Amino acid sequence: MGTPVNIIVGSHVWVEDPELAWIDGQVLKITGQNVEVETSDGKKITANLSRLYPKDMEAPAGGVDDMTKLSYLHEPGVLVNLKTRYELNEIYTYTGNILIAINPFQRLPHIYDSHMMQQYKGAPFGELSPHVFAVADVAYRAMINEGKSNSILVSGESGAGKTETTKMLMRYLAFLGGRTATEGRTVEQQVLESNPVLEAFGNAKTVRNNNSSRFGKFVEIQFDKQGRISGAAIRTYLLERSRVCQISNPERNYHCFYLLCAAPQEEVEKYKLGNPKTFHYLNQSTCYELVGVSDAHDYLATRRAMDIVGISAKDQDAIFRVVASILHLGNIEFTKGKEVDSSVPKDETAKFHLKMASELLMCDSVALEDALCKRVMITPEEVIKRSLDPQSALVSRDGLAKTIYSRLFDWLVDKINSSIGQDPNSKSLIGVLDIYGFESFKTNSFEQFCINFTNEKLQQHFNQHVFKMEQEEYTKEQIDWSYIEFVDNQDVLDLLEKKPGGIIALLDEACMFPKSTHETFSNKLYQTFKAHKRFIKPKLSRTDFTIAHYAGEVLYQSDQFLDKNKDYVVPEHQDLLSASKCSFVAGLFPPLPEASKSSKFSSIGSRFKGVLEAIRISCAGYPTRRPFFEFINRFGLLAPELLEGNNVESTLSMSSYDEKVTCQKILDKKGLKGFQIGKTKVFLRAGQMAELDARRAEVLSNAAKTIQRKIQTHCARKRFIVLREGAICLQSLSRSSLACKLFTCLKREAAAVKIQKHLRKYEARKSYNKLHLSALVLQTGLRAMAARKQFRFRKQTKASIIIQARFRCYKASSYYKKLLIGVIKAQTRWRGKIGRKALRKLKMAARETGALKEAKDKLEKRVEELTWRLQLEKRLRTDLEEAKAHEVAKFQNSLQEMQTKLDEANSLLVKERETAKQVIEEAPPVIKETQVLVEDTKKIDSLTEEVESLKTSLESEKQRANESESKYNEAQETGEERRKKLEETEKKVQLLQESLTRLEEKLTNLESENQVLRQQAVSMAPNKFLSGRSRSIIQRVESGHLPGDVKPLDLHSHSINHRDPSEIEEKPQKSLNEKQQENQELLIRCIAQHLGFSGNRPIAACIIYKCLLQWRSFEVERTSVFDRIIQTIGHAIETQDNNDVLAYWLSNASTLLLLLQRTLKASGAAGMAPQRRRSSSATLFGRMTQSFRGSPQGVNLSLINGGMNGGVDSLRQVEAKYPALLFKQQLTAYVEKIYGMIRDNLKKEISPLLGLCIQAPRTSRASLVKGSSRSVANTAAQQALIAHWQGIVKSLGNFLNTLKANHVSYTILLPILVYSFLVLLVTYTIGIDCTAIFSSLLLRRECCSFSNGEYVKAGLAELEHWCYKATDEVIHQKPKKTLDEISHDLCPVLSIQQLYRISTMYWDDKYGTHSVSTDVISNMRVLMTEDSNNAVSNSFLLDDDSSIPFSVDDLSKSMEQIDIADIEPPPLIRENSGFSFLLPRAD
Repeated sequence: MGTPVNIIVGSHVWVEDPELAWIDGQVLKITGQNVEVETSDGKKITANLSRLYPKDMEAPAGGVDDMTKLSYLHEPGVLVNLKTRYELNEIYTYTGNILIAINPFQRLPHIYDSHMMQQYKGAPFGELSPHVFAVADVAYRAMINEGKSNSILVSGESGAGKTETTKMLMRYLAFLGGRTATEGRTVEQQVLESNPVLEAFGNAKTVRNNNSSRFGKFVEIQFDKQGRISGAAIRTYLLERSRVCQISNPERNYHCFYLLCAAPQEEVEKYKLGNPKTFHYLNQSTCYELVGVSDAHDYLATRRAMDIVGISAKDQDAIFRVVASILHLGNIEFTKGKEVDSSVPKDETAKFHLKMASELLMCDSVALEDALCKRVMITPEEVIKRSLDPQSALVSRDGLAKTIYSRLFDWLVDKINSSIGQDPNSKSLIGVLDIYGFESFKTNSFEQFCINFTNEKLQQHFNQHVFKMEQEEYTKEQIDWSYIEFVDNQDVLDLLEKKPGGIIALLDEACMFPKSTHETFSNKLYQTFKAHKRFIKPKLSRTDFTIAHYAGEVLYQSDQFLDKNKDYVVPEHQDLLSASKCSFVAGLFPPLPEASKSSKFSSIGSRFKGVLEAIRISCAGYPTRRPFFEFINRFGLLAPELLEGNNVESTLSMSSYDEKVTCQKILDKKGLKGFQIGKTKVFLRAGQMAELDARRAEVLSNAAKTIQRKIQTHCARKRFIVLREGAICLQSLSRSSLACKLFTCLKREAAAVKIQKHLRKYEARKSYNKLHLSALVLQTGLRAMAARKQFRFRKQTKASIIIQARFRCYKASSYYKKLLIGVIKAQTRWRGKIGRKALRKLKMAARETGALKEAKDKLEKRVEELTWRLQLEKRLRTDLEEAKAHEVAKFQNSLQEMQTKLDEANSLLVKERETAKQVIEEAPPVIKETQVLVEDTKKIDSLTEEVESLKTSLESEKQRANESESKYNEAQETGEERRKKLEETEKKVQLLQESLTRLEEKLTNLESENQVLRQQAVSMAPNKFLSGRSRSIIQRVESGHLPGDVKPLDLHSHSINHRDPSEIEEKPQKSLNEKQQENQELLIRCIAQHLGFSGNRPIAACIIYKCLLQWRSFEVERTSVFDRIIQTIGHAIETQDNNDVLAYWLSNASTLLLLLQRTLKASGAAGMAPQRRRSSSATLFGRMTQSFRGSPQGVNLSLINGGMNGGVDSLRQVEAKYPALLFKQQLTAYVEKIYGMIRDNLKKEISPLLGLCIQAPRTSRASLVKGSSRSVANTAAQQALIAHWQGIVKSLGNFLNTLKANHVSYTILLPILVYSFLVLLVTYTIGIDCTAIFSSLLLRRECCSFSNGEYVKAGLAELEHWCYKATDEVIHQKPKKTLDEISHDLCPVLSIQQLYRISTMYWDDKYGTHSVSTDVISNMRVLMTEDSNNAVSNSFLLDDDSSIPFSVDDLSKSMEQIDIADIEPPPLIRENSGFSFLLPRAD
């Protein structure tokens, strides 16, 4: 640790605090060794001077990424640095080449994604921010470059995040190693898939961690010769076997026991399990469940993981039977038996668990009881069976349970290794060691002794490694280090492992004697090490002992040391389980080998105590080391005469030797002793940095006083000057009054002289003008007379010439007219003959069209006939249904009437019967009895007859109804048959309509093709050079009529006089389709060549457009010319590195796309085709492009095609079919593709130079801050340092010259110019392709300094001059900005995370100040906390945006007018008659 020195009143110090460990404050008063300190929270405390440590007030706000860079290497400095970085989510910090990781207890996915892996891939160690990926990369690069294996140690206390760190290391190694797959899964996946199995059987809840690994793990990742992962293996050791039988509250046993108790009910019943509270091995603690964890769910997940690893269902069942048997073993209790010192199961419950354990292990229950309660002693004479007392039986039971569990865990590890697969031919490997650190519990047994012994060995290796690094650093700097004292832990290791005489040796010796006990072993230790400073004997115990380990004192209980050290299986247990009927259990206990070998391991690292030891070792030497330029920048003001000498040039180009001498003189001047000067650094002893800081503070204080004195002097002098100026002002006013009077006199005298002069001049000029006018009149008369004579002569000569010309013209014209009439007659007759041949061919084609029309008419008639028949069938069916409905209704009405009559008759009959009965009851006894009976009988008979008739009529009506129903059913069946026939007829009609539609489409296509062919035939016929009026004249000549007002053709025209005679007498022409194919082939061959430009118009694009328009390719349904053009463009741009070719085709494609955009008009459904439109306003590039984009002044957006249609200024819209619209979309895609290729080439050329431009060399940074007196030499130095920027300017100039040479559109050229402008802002904002550079900037703090900004500014000036030829505002003064100014004015595009990182990383290395206040940083931290739930916003790096920042509409709006009328066709097609329409024509 550093020694506190130079603590005076006003010093800022660290003082111990019982709650916060350390708190900062300021010294108020020093009284001897007592110091009164006012802490930052306002409290006043008194502390001892020796317990105070100085505070570095110039420490960076965000801490340092390597703690060896701390000015004061002491405990509070280290802790505060770690805390500061932890609050910024910077969980990683270096100590030399050792990485410290603090568990954030939250997910930070943005620092572990693939983009971050790519950043650290191949980066030198320490160049980027600390990260676990950097450690893995160093190990991998060392393995590849040096061809040797490496190991990475991950150590820490429980809950520190060792397992997660191991996973991250494996992920990064798999990223570097290529992820070689085995059976469809990568090796990394297989290792990670085995984690649930190992965690279920090897992890348990501890006080600090709910999922603590209770075993050490060494993962070997094997690599082949190419550096690809070829295999892996997992080695485990130091499994905490005692946890199976003994746990403390509130911890838990291994997870697998609780998972099995939470298994499905059928499995719980099969294993006779229950609540964990009922088992002795689990109820020693009150914790049975974990918050937020479902044991039932984890049980199923473990089962699935076993399936993935390759453990069969049979083996899984055997595994959980073994786990259940261990739980049952723990519930077997013993009591004294009948014999002396014997034991038997305590009760029926113990017997039940004994029986269940034997059944699960598939062994005899009696044999199991004997194995637990008895021991066999073999003597030369006989075999003696000895009984065990209840306590020894319990020990035997626990030993059996631990042995079974240990063997089961080893079997699982072997099974996992066999599933992953190892490479026996691997060249090298990288091992990741995951081990817990020093342990000290309430009860510490043999397991803790072994763990702590392992950590002592690792600590020694760590100390030697750190000392070796210090030694290499001192040797490299060529300083003396021979006297540095190195403190290690060798005395503790001698106490533990020295032979003979160490604790382990004495323990082995005690195990060899059968009568040795832990009491005798403890007494032996007391006697042997009573004088050892590391060994302590407790006062209140006879068997415990304490060892002062490197990490602290640990009290061990030696009760089980002998049994656990023997590490052998009891023979009775071995014989019992090897004879098990379960092959799995028997396999866990194979015959014992003759000798067993223990595996050794070694690596580098330890826990936080090791970090402090690295600092102690540094403090033992030179804890503070600074490069020369940093030391001079900070402490140069202690000796200003050394920096402001007369030799400016030599100081400016100061070499390391000059800086070394300067540093030596500064230290000698201040009288420091014991420091060392290396080759590039200054090495200071502990406390010397504080001494220099104190001297520096004094100099700054004196400088402040001097400034105050100078300011007061300035104010006094200012007042004096004001008084003096007032007196001078009064004097000047009086003097000016006298001077004004004198000036008035002089002015009057000068005015009189001037009046006399002008009067004399007027008289002289008047006389001269009269004389001059007379001379002019005489000269005019003489010249007019001579001119009239000459005019008369010329008039006579001209008249004679006109008479002669008119006479000669009449003679020549008469001869010409006669000759012209003869020639026209001959041409007309010959062309008429050829035209008639072509007409006959067209008539034949028309006949074919007529046949198709005839077939169409027949089909239409057939369709009409079928339609009529269909309508007739529908009408008949409707009539039939109506008749049936009417008849049914009639039958239903009659039936209803009959039913009504029947009901009335029945009711009448009932009434009559009731009346008759009443009459009979009321009648006299005898006299009138017969008459009444007669009347009643008659009524009854009549009613009966009426009922019978009604029944008969009802039957007849029912019969008629049945007949009607049968007729209705027959009619319905007939209607159903007709309906089916009607449906068939409808299907036939539909098929006929479809065929008719297809025929109509074919006919339409044929008509359009015939129309195109006719136009092509007219254009390719021998009379194609004649206009429509000339052709009508020819037709009239054939009929014998020749108009008299026909204007003669020009016989001297090139197209008539140069016709080949063989062309007139050639064979009959080929078919029009073949001719069209030949023309297309010729066009493709032509555009495949580099045709160049006509003015600023690309010839190839204009030729393609005029040909497609002439051939009417936009209006046909089917053509292959578009595909062939697209294929030609695609073949031409295959060479992506040739920017000249890409720019040529970009110009042609964009021009052709513009012509199509202004010509094509979508028709019907084709107009619904989507247009590709990219939105670029969401990105910074898009916003800047929109602000620059716009048509230049004076640009005419109309398209002129004067030669296509007789010089018309505007082009008609064409109804485009689907192929034409598809061609337009493909052309749009190719414009975007070619632009992307050009932009990628620019990025590829400029990005390496930009990477060199973001950080200034150290020598340049040192020279930039040495003072203003060296401005001349600084200019020369800066010119040499901006070579990289000049390279960028040169590359951009060449690139834009190539684009301009190919006449690339303004809209496409604009993004390239904007890209160049964005290169200007690389240190202030983000361009399209500067994301990787900006991300690297955020990972390097040394790039965020004021000196580096000055360096970048010099290069930006060059680029700025090239881009705009003007100067932009550059902020030289650095006032502190508010949060609103930073987020809205200065950096509106950056996120709050990026602003916070830059603000905390930026520093003024010239004056040691910060331009961002602490209040702004605090506000940023609050905003970051509010936005912490957003996983995307947590990342401070950028993503690349590769979108195309323009659209077809932008091209259409920005390009200038294009006149394609006077484009000369290339020689390949100029002489071909099929392309005569391309020739420019005179009006």
